[in-house]
Amino acid sequence: MVRNNSGAFVLSTQIWVPQKRPDVFALFADAFQLEKLTPPWLRFRVLTQPPIEMHTGRLIDYQLNLHGFPVRWRTEITDWEPPFHFQDSQIRGPYSLWVHTHTFEEVDGGTLVRDRVVYRVPGGSLVNRLLVQGDLRRIFRYRHEQLPELLGVSEGECEQGEIGISREGEGEQCACAL
Repeated sequence: MVRNNSGAFVLSTQIWVPQKRPDVFALFADAFQLEKLTPPWLRFRVLTQPPIEMHTGRLIDYQLNLHGFPVRWRTEITDWEPPFHFQDSQIRGPYSLWVHTHTFEEVDGGTLVRDRVVYRVPGGSLVNRLLVQGDLRRIFRYRHEQLPELLGVSEGECEQGEIGISREGEGEQCACAL
């Protein structure tokens, strides 16, 4: 499916963890782990009944609160290639566009976990700057803080990259010291 990404933003981030790729991928393949990787202030929960068998075409429903307002979110797994990568795309939710690609690469005896989110928000740059990009940075920073614990390693054993947000087509900013 070809999407028009004009007016879109790109969030890029990465973290290296000292765990094997299949183990790291398995954590992300469990949709209910997302509840543990999402900050409590979002009151995020998976609505789809377990078990959730992940595959291309799988629909998953969630509920969360954004700035005090309850929001329902539906995503579709649009690409599924374990243990290398997967992609989820918003079908219904708060964004005009949301395509989240998760990649897992074996590096230096561990796994480099990368997130790339192409998104567009109603209200464009102003709404992104005032409401969205700060929240996204906090959400992914929280994810990076929780991931080591969920994998049974210390945060000090991991190497976190910066969380960069840029305009689509302007070159992605993910200054990562790996």
